[in-house]
Amino acid sequence: MTILIDQPQFGIEVEGKRVVNNEKELEFDEGFIMPNANTFGHNFRDYEVESERQEGVENFYRTNHINQTYDFVKKMREKYGKLDRVEMSIWECCELLNDVVDESDPDLDEPQIEHLLQTAEAIRKDYPNEDWLHLTALIHDLGKVLLLPSFGALPQWAVVGDTYPVGCAFDESIVHNKYFKENPDYKNPAYDTKCGVYSEGCGLDKVMMSWGHDDYMYLVAKENKSTLPSAGLFVIRYHSFYALHRSGAYKHLLNEEDEENLKWLKIFNKYDLYSKSKVRIDVEEVKPYYLSLIEKYFPTRLRW
Repeated sequence: MTILIDQPQFGIEVEGKRVVNNEKELEFDEGFIMPNANTFGHNFRDYEVESERQEGVENFYRTNHINQTYDFVKKMREKYGKLDRVEMSIWECCELLNDVVDESDPDLDEPQIEHLLQTAEAIRKDYPNEDWLHLTALIHDLGKVLLLPSFGALPQWAVVGDTYPVGCAFDESIVHNKYFKENPDYKNPAYDTKCGVYSEGCGLDKVMMSWGHDDYMYLVAKENKSTLPSAGLFVIRYHSFYALHRSGAYKHLLNEEDEENLKWLKIFNKYDLYSKSKVRIDVEEVKPYYLSLIEKYFPTRLRW
């Protein structure tokens, strides 16, 4: 399948693959090619570029970093872990995301369903035999339904954005880390050390992450007895944990299983981040394939 990306760059070569360009679009059909710029024409995850959107992103992270405390996360996990909001299928949830835009993302202003399918189809092309990874890509952001009224209409800072451990020191690699100084946990002696309330090598399943769509979708998949492999659940729960998979922070908390799963997360991250371009996916064409994967790995209806 040939994918067209509407972007203004000239021909480039990435990972040994030649991309032909005619000033309006990049055309490729030999595997996934990382575009040079996001949908706004800037570098990916550039939090410093001058723009009205970037100012909003920084304000988002200030609020996020002040309010994501250990006690807050504990309360949210207890509240939403009950999964007593609604019953619906995975695909119904995908369709709900049509009206969701992530205010923390400096790279994307498309409806979330577009991003899910872009990511899934790009992975499907390069890893045709890993169907669990295709499905993981499709559902990894479904937890963003927490923004909708039927799920409590949580504020953006409690749903989206980069995630990080709470209950231990905030690493300097976390975006806009300066705002953690206003977080009540910042100078709490129980939480301000490298390991905090955890122990070295304890495993990420023992670590509380800042609350958001990642952890919520992980709880939904786990409690509804999904048969996705461990790596799939790991990707869902930690795909926004950029301090780990981009900067190598917090590796002292990982166990052996985490180390193995991290390899898949790093593969996934390339597609999750760099597929945020003007690729258009025919939803009706690919829908039967993803419905078959949902049937394979999930019950018909889930508790949310």
